[in-house]
Order: sequence, then structure tokens, then C-alpha cells
Amino acid sequence: MTLDTTFNPASIEERWYKHWEETGGFRPERPDAEAFTIVNPPPNVTGSLHIGHALDNTLQDIVIRYERMRGKDALWVVGTDHAGIATQMVVERQMEAKQDKRTNYSREEFVDKVWEWKAESGGTITNQLRRLGCSMDWSREQFTMDPHFTKAVLKTFVDLYNDGLIYRDKRLVNWDPKLKTAISDLEVETQTIAGSFWHFKYPLEAGVTLADGREYIEVATTRPETMLADMAVAVHPSDERYASVVGKHVVLPITGRRIPIVADEHADPELGSGAVKITPGHDFNDFEVGKRAGFAAGEMLNMLDGDANVCQTSDGMVPDEFIGLHRFKRDGQDGAREAVVARLKADGYLIPHIAKTKKGEEVEHDAEPRQIATPFGDRGGVVIEPWLTDQWYVDAEKLAAKPIQQVKSGEIEIVPATWEKTFFNWMENIQPWCISRQLWWGHRIPAWFDADGNAYVAEDEASAQAQAGDGAVLTQDNDVLDTWFSSALWPFATLGWPDNTDLVKKHFPNNLLISGFDILFFWDARMMMMGQYNMGQAPWPKLYLHGLVRAADGAKMSKSKGNVVDPLGLIDQYGADALRFFMAAMESQGRDIKMDERRVEGYRNFATKLWNATRFCQSNGIGASSTLRAPKAKLAANQWIIGEVQQVCAEIEHAMADLRFDAAANAIYQFTWSKFCDWYLELIKPVFAEGADPDAMPAVETREVAGWALDQILVMLHPFMPFITEELWHAQVEQGGTRSYDLIVASWPNPRAEVSKEATDAIDWVIDLTTNVRSAKNELGIPPGAKLAAFLPNASPLAASTIERSSAAIERLARLTPVTIGEAPDGPAMQVTAQASGGSDVFIVPLEGIIDIAEEKARLEKALAASQKEAKSLEGRLSNANFVERAKPEAVEKAKADHAHHSAEVERLEGALKRLG
Repeated sequence: MTLDTTFNPASIEERWYKHWEETGGFRPERPDAEAFTIVNPPPNVTGSLHIGHALDNTLQDIVIRYERMRGKDALWVVGTDHAGIATQMVVERQMEAKQDKRTNYSREEFVDKVWEWKAESGGTITNQLRRLGCSMDWSREQFTMDPHFTKAVLKTFVDLYNDGLIYRDKRLVNWDPKLKTAISDLEVETQTIAGSFWHFKYPLEAGVTLADGREYIEVATTRPETMLADMAVAVHPSDERYASVVGKHVVLPITGRRIPIVADEHADPELGSGAVKITPGHDFNDFEVGKRAGFAAGEMLNMLDGDANVCQTSDGMVPDEFIGLHRFKRDGQDGAREAVVARLKADGYLIPHIAKTKKGEEVEHDAEPRQIATPFGDRGGVVIEPWLTDQWYVDAEKLAAKPIQQVKSGEIEIVPATWEKTFFNWMENIQPWCISRQLWWGHRIPAWFDADGNAYVAEDEASAQAQAGDGAVLTQDNDVLDTWFSSALWPFATLGWPDNTDLVKKHFPNNLLISGFDILFFWDARMMMMGQYNMGQAPWPKLYLHGLVRAADGAKMSKSKGNVVDPLGLIDQYGADALRFFMAAMESQGRDIKMDERRVEGYRNFATKLWNATRFCQSNGIGASSTLRAPKAKLAANQWIIGEVQQVCAEIEHAMADLRFDAAANAIYQFTWSKFCDWYLELIKPVFAEGADPDAMPAVETREVAGWALDQILVMLHPFMPFITEELWHAQVEQGGTRSYDLIVASWPNPRAEVSKEATDAIDWVIDLTTNVRSAKNELGIPPGAKLAAFLPNASPLAASTIERSSAAIERLARLTPVTIGEAPDGPAMQVTAQASGGSDVFIVPLEGIIDIAEEKARLEKALAASQKEAKSLEGRLSNANFVERAKPEAVEKAKADHAHHSAEVERLEGALKRLG
């Protein structure tokens, strides 16, 4: 196949992906081969490809294509998550646009509508993963609401319940008043917003005073509305100011509720008055204080309903005027917060905040302004309310014990290891996992209640009825399970578990998990727990955590900042291969990636370079190789490239074993661009020059070696750049006329060649000489094409033999002619070195008549002085702590880059002056 003169990614990508998928290239039949299995973090069925997905899936695809080429029975499990909250929100928004709503339908009717939406619109991200080139086994695409998956979910719930690891409890949850459901800690985003700090008087009961004579305790709060449900005031046990009143009571303003003063270390004597109001039904810290004070969860007061409107507490002490008010001001109407503050102020319980103006005048305000860390729901977008309610919980502490041990023992390796500390900190302090959600879309909790509230947990209603007895009337729990509960089963439920399928036997445990660090606890840790519980072992031996893709200035990408990068736009502009290679080359363990479109463009140029190199091969009769083993070679250049192929192959294998994607990508990049395209093709051009015999040994051997070397490049580069490599693989046809198999299932290189060290040293020596001559010419302003005489006073044996055999190559590449072994004549000259493992030589290159030495020295000295001055100035700025700490990060980064540039210039210019003597 003759290649077009211009490389156009769009013309090949869709064609090859369709071909791979239709021909089973993503899962070749290898029943007897060693298994290699990874699972994708299942994206939300509502999702579309973002730059984080592009990184995550590129890394996974590199691994799976690499292992497939190494002969493994490589399975990349693919599927989507039903995304309970997100999906229900999408469908409800569509209904709202049609002036419709969920509550107009029965639960079953609404769920049917969600399934309809999935059938029509739920495949967006899977199609986009195809555009990225992900070689997933689409024939077994999974969905967390598929019948076989639901079976696994129900079994796990029932087993955990029967083992006492799932239970129902009344606890505080993160309640989203917009979505009207509990959400997890991990779905809460803390934002710092402007707020206020109010101080109030809580009157002591009759006859009780503090040591200073006051008849009240001063408390401060950022949430005054919650005082309607206060149940205690806490002071520190060591705080002598309150020692005499511990165990006494205050009488709350507004409600008249009599509440105790308790000693608890939660109260900070140094903060405010040292006394803290305790609202156990609406604050997580207060909940724990309340339990220590002896309040059972069922006794704790709740003053808000599911919409965050004030409701009557169980003791009936909230005045009617507050009932029904929203917690905050809304639509211009005061809420409970404003109403409570106004009432306390009117009744004389508000302690004003005294502030001073710039002129020193004292001004009285109701509250002190504060910046307050406030929890928001990541989907609902409203302030989360700690809310006391009955929910289902997993005893995560017991399930976490074994994974902690596995990571500590090395049974599970976390890469990079720097994440272990974070893992242990979270797992060793893990809280009960709230797994119930107040939604209609999802796995409905398999629990049925009788009229007395007794729960019967079973995989189906008939089994629950059998437990309760024929006379019991049962009603199923309305809640569904947290989406992360089902996705925690992903490594084995996708293989057919709880049935003991052949896939389970062969592909569990998986070999590796690649995920973003942001879901280490959402998903990764929970898979460890469920893998151990259900399967008795870790779900994989190695967990690789990659960083975030950030904006070019290092800022986190967000829609509000307008700095989000669309990976599909980059694919449209530069091709999927260029984007994939950028992701791999920039993925350095433990570091975030800064988006740099210029580098993506650079990797598109790299693809073009390979395309043109293949066209050169075609034009010189260099076709595909038919052997894995390196061909026999006598010519030094051919032996050299065979040795370089072996070396880069070993480098890539070592990097992939360590999951150093950047090292692997940069190894194949440098080899392809520099060693093969820039040097080897230049070295062999004389073999195919006009007048050369095409049937002579050098041409025949070189065509065979060059075709083999190009094949090895295509194989090694394929995991990173699958589309262009498959196209070029088939463009380079064997003697029979076509390739007998696709590159995606080709074997990984296995050169098994011995090459002459003398030959490879000679080529390395010529390359080093050429590189140094070109650099010296550039430093001194000598035209690149200028031919210069050179003298070698003391030639190493390598130099002597290479000059004798390869003078034509030295003249053509280094532009040195004649080269004389002997002393150089007197006069201005520059020195150029040439080194290889077989020798080191110093050439003297006369410059008389080539350049004006005095003028060149003056130019170099002027440039050197300018760079020295700038480097010193930048060094001073960077050593200034005020600049480094207070300047914008991008300004500091620019200063560092400029300093590095000028420092390098100083070194280069000093070297150039030294050359001139």
C-alpha cells in the first residue's frame, strides 16, 4: 500500500477501530495462554469523556495492548455504572423541561423511563472511549444494573447482613435537601464562604451563677438556627471558669428547654468563651458529644425536615412561628436563621460584636464576619445538612482490617508508595459506611418490614415472606443502595460471580488496577474489602494511582474557571495517537500533568516523522519483515541498529514492569526519532543512492534489516500510538503482498541477536563526532553545510579504523574533509571531541578564513555577559522567600525556567569561547 504524502489521523482512526472490534482483535482466542486482566473504573452512564478519563483509559490501554502482544490472554473488562443520583437527576431534568415530574408516576413507571433514557442516550462515553482507541472487550460490556450483576449485589447484601456486617441504625448523615437523599462524605465538597459568628446568652437555671457572678453562659455559633434543637452546653473538663456549673442546667431562650452543662474535651477553652452549644441532631461533632453525654440516638432532637424546613421537635418545644421556615433566607424571604437571631436580639440574648473603624471608632454589629468552611453536595450544589435519620450501614472497620494488613505486608502494592500513608490514615480511622440512598433508580435494598417494623432481609420477597411467616404483611424498603456498593464488586461480578464461571477461575484476581487517586476510597479501597469478603483474597496485587490533568498554569480544571480541556477536540485537531502519547510521556508517578497543547502538537509531528520515514522505506524497496529474530548483518550501520533495537526493547520492558509510562514512552520516542529516523536512515542512504547496485549484498542486507527494524518500532510503539502503527504495519507488506495478521495481535519483539561491539562502537563514534561538530558550528555561527578540514593528532584505535572504513560517512554527516591523522597547522582552531565506549578523540579544526575570530569572540563575550547578568538577577529573585511564597505560582515557574535557560546559555557560551582558545 502506497502511503499518502500527508499523514491524516482522521482518515484512519475510525476505520481501524471498527476493524479491530469486528474481527475480535480486542480478545483474541487464547484459552491456553496466561491470563492478564484489568477492569476499567466504570464511568457513569450519564458521562462524557473528560481529560481525566482520557489519561486513565490511555494508561490502561497501553498496559493491555502491551500484555496482549506479549502473548497473554488479555482481558480488559469494560462497562458503565448506573450512577444512581446522577442518572435520576438527568431524567428528572428532562421531565421538568416538559413540565412533568417524577412523582406523577409510580416507582416502576419512572424506572422504566430511566431504562428508556439509557437505551437512547446512555452510550455516549462508550463511543468516546472507542475514539480514544481503547481496546476493551466490548463483546462482554457490563452494566451495574444488569440481571447477573444485580444477583451479585443482592447476595453480597444478604450475606453481609447475616454475618452482622450490615445493620440499620439511626445516625447523622450528610443530607442533601435538594436531592432529598443521604450522600457519603466523599461526595461532599467543602467550600469557604462568607458567614457570621454570633454570640448569645444562655441563662443559667434559677439560683445558679458562674464564679464571676454572671447568670448566663456565653455561647458562640455560626448556625444560630440550630439552637432550636440544642440539647446541652459543653465546657472543657479543665476549664475552671465553669467547674462549679458542670452538671447544672441552662434554660434555652425561645424554646424554654432545660438542658445540661456537660464536661467534654470537644470544648476548646481558648476558643471564644470556651462554652459550646451542642446540637447532636445537626452536627457530627455534637452527635459524638451527645453520645458521650448519655443521649441515645433515638432521643436526639431533629428540627428540620427533608427539605431543610423547620419542623417540630419530638419534645414539642419549638414555637409555631418558626415551623415551616427554611433554614436559610430564600427567594428574598427571611429563614429560620434570621428569625432566630431577630428573636434573640429582641429578647436581649444577643451579645453584639464590637468592631473598630479605621478612625478608631467603635461600631456595634449583630455578628462578627467570618470565612466559614461549609459542606456542599457535589451534585445538588446546596449546603449539606447533618440530619438524624435511619439508614443502612456497613461495618467498614471490620472489613478494612484485612486490606490494611495486605498493604502493610506487600500483598497489595500501591504505586507510587507515597499514597500508602493516606490509605492507612483513612482506613484506620474509617467510619460506618452509609449505603442507603433515598432514590428510585438503583438496586433496591432487599429488606422487607412487617407492621411492627421488623426487618426481613433476603434475596427475594418469597424468601423474606418465609422468614416472616404467611400471616405477615410485608413492605419492601423504599431505599436503594449507594452506587459504590455495587461497583465495589466490579473485579469479580463482571466475570460472572457468584457463579463459579470459567472467567472467574481464570481472570480473578485481576492483575492490576489503574485509577485516579481521587477514587482511592470511593472505589479502590471498597473493592479490596469486597474482594476479601466475597472471594477470600485481594482483587489485584498492584494498584497504580495516577495524578490529575491540570491546566497549563497548574490550576485545577473546572467549568467555572473556564479552563477545561475537551479531549475530543484535541483528537479532532491532532489525532488520538498524539493525545495518547502526550498522556503517557507526561505521566510521571506521583505527579499531576500540566496540559500543554504544544506538546500534543509535537507528538502529532512525531507521528508525521514516522509516516515520512516509512514512505522513505517504501521508496527504497524496504518492506515488512517475516521474522521475529533479527536478520544476519555484516554492515556496521545494520549491526548498530539491531543492537539499538535490543536496547530500547529492554528499556521499555523495564519501564513497563515498574509502570513508568513516561520512561517507556520517551524511550521509544528517542529511539524512533533520533536513532532510526535521524541517524540510521541517513547512514543507509548511500546504499540506495543513484548508481548503487540494488542487488548487491549491502542493499539486500540493508533492506532486510531496515524492514525488520521498522517492524520492531511499529510493535513497540503500538501500545502508545495504535492507529498510525496499524496503518503503517499494513502499508509495509511482506513479499507475499499482504500482512497475514494485524499489528494488534503481533508478538512483542524478541531480537535474539549478537552484534559486533567494534561495529556498534564505530557508529556511536561517528554519531558523537557529527553531533559535536554540528553543535560547535552552531555556537560559532558557521554554516551547517560548510565542509571543514580536521586533524587528529592522537587517534584511538577506534578512530583510526573508523576513519579508514567510513571516511565517506564522516564527510557526509559531520561535513569534515579531509580528515588527517596527525598534527594540525598553527593558527586559530576549535576543538571537537568524539567518544564511544571504544575510544575518545579530540579533533583540531582550523578556523583561519572560516570566521573572524576577534569578531566572534566579541559577540560571544557580549552574549555571555548578558546571560550572566540575567541569571544572577533571577537567582536573587528566586532566593527571596517573599517572592517565592507570595508571587503567583506561574510567575515563580517562569522565573525558574528563565534561570535554567540563562544558566545553560552561560555554560554554552563559555564552552564556545574555550573552543576559540
